[in-house]
Parts: sequence; C-alpha cells; structure tokens
Amino acid sequence: MILVTGATGQLGSAIINFLLQKIPASQIVGLVRDENKAAALKAKGIHLRLGSYDDPASLDQAMHSVEKVLLVAGTDEANRVQQHRNVLHAAKKAGVPWIGYTSRTLKDRATMANKLMEGHFQTEDDIKASGLAYSLFRNVLYLDTLPQFLGEKVLETGIYLPAGSGKVSFALRREMGEAIANVLATAAPAKPVYTLTGSEAYSFADVADALADITRKAVKYTDAEVSAFEQGLKGRGMPDVVVGRIIGFMTDIKNGQEDEISPDLAQLLGRKPATLREGLKELYKL
Repeated sequence: MILVTGATGQLGSAIINFLLQKIPASQIVGLVRDENKAAALKAKGIHLRLGSYDDPASLDQAMHSVEKVLLVAGTDEANRVQQHRNVLHAAKKAGVPWIGYTSRTLKDRATMANKLMEGHFQTEDDIKASGLAYSLFRNVLYLDTLPQFLGEKVLETGIYLPAGSGKVSFALRREMGEAIANVLATAAPAKPVYTLTGSEAYSFADVADALADITRKAVKYTDAEVSAFEQGLKGRGMPDVVVGRIIGFMTDIKNGQEDEISPDLAQLLGRKPATLREGLKELYKL
C-alpha cells in the first residue's frame, strides 16, 4: 500500500492520477482532511483516510498496512516543520520502511533569501536522521507558477520583476507528479535524492521572448528595481508577508538558486520534459 498525503492538492492528485496508470487503485491510500473534497478519488477506488498533519492520532491510523509514504510538503509555512515531523514520527511508529518527501531544488541553504524555504531543508534533515529509507524529490519552481508571477495582463504590460538575468529550470507540476509516481510504483530501490528540473534554464527575458513569439505581441521584460517593485506591490494592498515572499523568490532566482539542471526528470519520464514554449502554450491555452 502506498500512502500519498495531501491527496486532494494539485501535486498530490497529479501523483495519484499517474499512479492509477501503474498500479491498482486498491494499493493507493490518500490522506485527506475533508472526505467531501475527495469524492473524485473515492469514485476511482482510492482508499481514503481522514487526518491532518496537526493530528498525530489520525496519522497513526492512516499508516495502517502502509509500505510507502509520500509526504507532500504542507503549505502552512509557519508550522509545517512540526507537521512534517508528525508524519515522519507516525511512519516510524507504524514500521513503514520508506518515506518520500517533495522538497525544493534551492542550491545553497546558507545564502537563500526566501527563508520560508528553510523548512524544506529542516524536513530533509529530520528524514535523513530518522533511520528510514527515503527519497527526497527536490522540485524546481513549477512552470505553472508563471501566470501568478507575470500577472493577468502580461501580454499588454510585459514582465516587470526584480530577477535580473537569473534563470530557472522550470518544469510542469504534472510532469513532476508523473515522475514521482513512477518512483512510487516501482519495486526497484529508489535513489535517496532526485532533482526534478527541466532540461534547460530560462530567464524572464527568455519567458518574454517566448510569449512574444507565440502571441506575436511585443512582450518585454524589465528588470525592476527592488524597492520600487516592493512599493508597487504594497500600493496594490498586498500584505507585507506576501510581498516579502515574492521578493524572496525573485532574489533567489537572481542569485542563481533555481538554475540547476538535472537529467533526473527526463530519465524518470522516459522523455524530455516540456520546454518553456510548450509549457506556456499549455498554461495560457495559446
């Protein structure tokens, strides 16, 4: 039995959908907080176990008869390290032999600007010290996040971000889900670390050029000055914590934290991952 936490989330549901192409639904367990939101999974024959990262008793029950646990990173950034520890402790208590975790590719823990990402490294440390066999799936920034960073009117206003000429080896979330599912479904020993990235790294100038080429519109990238960009976000009523998170992402990109390129995703997929152009066409329905 394979337990996937966060089963109704975007990554968790993608992983389960690809698992269904590899193994019977009877071998898949989804940890969910709300059974009503998991009706589609139940209809596919997925076993549902109710629980949350904050409820150790529910996690203990969820681990029954499970041989593999995939811990999909929680979104409660203030509390997720303890939440992840709760899952890890429950897995150890139940004698689960293997755990996977959806982490991040950030290259240098000591110099990253987005300190909210430190939780991923802390969880990695906990897993390594647990004594369990494990795989860390270090995911690059999803290509799927580009519409959020670029804004709804990107084709009219262009791209205005303080990322310099920094590059990101973007990859689609669904392809990461497929790759992770392939690892979960195989009986072969898994590697301790998979670095899941696209096959090429792109700057926001590259993103602008690709959008311009696809749409035949004059999309330009402007490397924004940080303080002006920050004031602009606050002027639109954005909370300070969100502004800080966006600035952190952009600073890390500018400093090369997201530009690592690894063959792992292509090898797990058995094909080259989607290119920037292919991903943009899919995301923007162009």
